[in-house]
Amino acid sequence: MQWLAIALGGALGSVLRFAVVSYLTPLLGLRFPIGTFAVNILGSFLIGVAYVLLVEKTTLPAEWRLFFITGILGGFTTFSAFSLELLKLFQEGYVLTAIAYASSSVILGLLMTFVGMALTQKLF
Repeated sequence: MQWLAIALGGALGSVLRFAVVSYLTPLLGLRFPIGTFAVNILGSFLIGVAYVLLVEKTTLPAEWRLFFITGILGGFTTFSAFSLELLKLFQEGYVLTAIAYASSSVILGLLMTFVGMALTQKLF
C-alpha cells in the first residue's frame, strides 16, 4: 500500500509541476528558469507545512505522509531539472544568472521550509 501511495502522489505532483512550469516559463519569457524555481520554492514551503501537520501533529497512517510528502511534493519539486538548468546557464555563458539561480534556490528553499514549519507550528 505504501508503494501505491507514493506512486499516486508522485504522478499527481509531477503533473502539477508540469502545469506550473508550462504556464510560468512562456508567460514571463525570462532566461532565468522561473518555473522550476517557483515549484521548488513553493514545494519547500509546503514540505515544511506538511511535515508539521503529517509527522508532528497527527496520527494518520504512514501512507498519508508518504502520499503527500514523498509522493506529491517529491514529484512536484525537482532537483534534477534544477541541476540541468543550472548547468545549461553556465554552459551558455550566463554565469551571474547561474550563480543567482543556485544561491537563491538553496537559500530561499531552506528559508521557506523553515517558514512553513514555523508558521504551521504556531497555527496548530
